[in-house]
Amino acid sequence: MNAARLALAIAAALVATLAAANPAEPPLATVGGVDVARYAGLWYEIANYPNRFQKVCVRNTTAEYTVRDDGNVRVVNRCTTADGMSSVDGLARRVGGSTDKLEVSFLPAALRWLPIGWGDYWVIGLAPDYRYAVVGEPSRKY
Repeated sequence: MNAARLALAIAAALVATLAAANPAEPPLATVGGVDVARYAGLWYEIANYPNRFQKVCVRNTTAEYTVRDDGNVRVVNRCTTADGMSSVDGLARRVGGSTDKLEVSFLPAALRWLPIGWGDYWVIGLAPDYRYAVVGEPSRKY
C-alpha cells in the first residue's frame, strides 16, 4: 500500500471513529401544538444564548405577540440598551399547518415576500398554563 492510500485509510478510519463517538443530535422536539390566541401577549425573556441580534440589549427584553386577522402573528421585540430603548417589529407565520413551528422575519414589511430573512422559531417547551415557554431553533444556536 503506498503512502497516499495509507493516509487516506487512516483519515477514513479517524472520521468513522469520530462519527461513532459523537453521534448526531436527535432532531429538536417541539411541544406538538400551541394555542396561538393563548400564546399572544407580552413575554419577558429570562435567559438566552448570546446572539448577534441582541448585542445592544442590557436588560428588560420582551416580546409581544398579537394575532392578526390573517392568522399570522405580529411580533414586537423590545429591550433596554445602554442608550435607552431598542424595538423591532416583525411577523411570524406558521410552517405548514404547525402552530409550534413558526418562521419570523424582521425585514421591512415590503420585503417579507422574499425567500430570505426568515428565521426558525420553535416552541420546545411550554407550561400547561402558558406561564412560561422555551423557544429554540433546529440548529440549537439560538
